[in-house]
Amino acid sequence: MELNLDSEAALLQAILFLESEPMDEGALSRISGLGKDVTEAALEHLKDVLAGPCHGLELTRMGGGWMLAPKQDLWAMLKDRYGRKNEQKISRAAMETLSIVAYSQPVTRAEVESIRGVAADNMIRFLLEKEFIKEVGKKDSPGKPIQYGTTREFLKFFRLSSIAELPKLDELDRERFELDGSQ
Repeated sequence: MELNLDSEAALLQAILFLESEPMDEGALSRISGLGKDVTEAALEHLKDVLAGPCHGLELTRMGGGWMLAPKQDLWAMLKDRYGRKNEQKISRAAMETLSIVAYSQPVTRAEVESIRGVAADNMIRFLLEKEFIKEVGKKDSPGKPIQYGTTREFLKFFRLSSIAELPKLDELDRERFELDGSQ
C-alpha cells in the first residue's frame, strides 16, 4: 500500500518557505510534528512533485539541510535581479582567496599569501565579513596563526551541499593550491 504524502509534503514545503536557513530532517520533524521516517518520505515526495516542469522551485540540499530554491536554469536568468540584496560583486582577488581557502582548508593567512603571492589581509577581512570563511582553529606552529575554513554561508551561496561538491582540480591547479613544507 502506497502512502499519500501530499499533505505532509505541503506542510514541509510551507516550513521550508518560511525558514531562511537550510533545515535538516531532525529540525523539520520537530517543527512539523511528523516522525523522522514520514519526514524523509515526504521530502522525497516533495522533491519529486517540484521536479515537474510547472514548478519554478526545487528542493535542494545545501549546507547540511534542505531549502527551497529557484531551479538552476531559472536562477541563471533571475539572479541579477533577485540575487542577495545589497550584495557586492565578488572581485577576482576575493574569489582567488576564497578558492585557496576552500581547496586548502584549514589554511592560515600566510599560507594564502604564499599561494597567491600578494598580501591577503583585506581579502580575508572581506570574506570574514561576508561570512564565507571563519576561524577554524590555530596552527600548531610558532605564533599559533589562525586557520580559516569555509562556512555554511559559502555552501549556500555556491549552492553546494558539502565541500566535496567543489569542482575537481586538474594536476596543474592542484600543484598551485599545495603548500610547500616551509610554512
